[in-house]
Amino acid sequence: MFRVLVLVSGGGTNLQAIIDRVQDGTIKDTEIVGVISNNYGVYSLERAEKAGISSEVVSPKDYPDRSSFNRALLEKIDEKRPDLIVLAGFLVVVPEIVINKYEGKIINIHPSLIPSFCGTGYYGLRVHKAALERGVKVSGATVHFVDAGTDTGPIILQKAVYVQDGDTAETLQQRIMEEAEWKILPEAIALIQEGKVKYEKMADMRN
Repeated sequence: MFRVLVLVSGGGTNLQAIIDRVQDGTIKDTEIVGVISNNYGVYSLERAEKAGISSEVVSPKDYPDRSSFNRALLEKIDEKRPDLIVLAGFLVVVPEIVINKYEGKIINIHPSLIPSFCGTGYYGLRVHKAALERGVKVSGATVHFVDAGTDTGPIILQKAVYVQDGDTAETLQQRIMEEAEWKILPEAIALIQEGKVKYEKMADMRN
């Protein structure tokens, strides 16, 4: 079985999309081996419990410094022996020690069409507010591999969503989740599980 570990911070709608597609067989021969949250009391943990998936919290607030948290997070990840780590709304910078050990085995969902509205400071509703302020007609979502940068890893899938007249950040966020995120994140996992997508380091463009 292909072992998937999901990291979350909030309500877990993308987690639910993965659970549903594993349960209905869209994502084949795959087990969600655990859910790790950096926050207590979030609905993601209830979703995991309802699906019979083990879950735990690894919060930076419980550790004296960031390096201690980073080591604790890596230890919890190692315990699950994942083939793939999925960041499904995980709002913590992934520690370098995790990226180095699991290079090519971490993916993230971002609520825009990268390279637009991505990078440091662009997360959650901030992404959609920025898109509306810029006046774009099309937004969407991107699934990409995670590297040492912020939203800079190789793109796996993207899906466009039209911006509608009268959209707020909240309505645009909801439509992008429904029409893009909940579809392409499970699809990307399935492609990786089936060996149809492989990680390749991006060329250094600074030369």
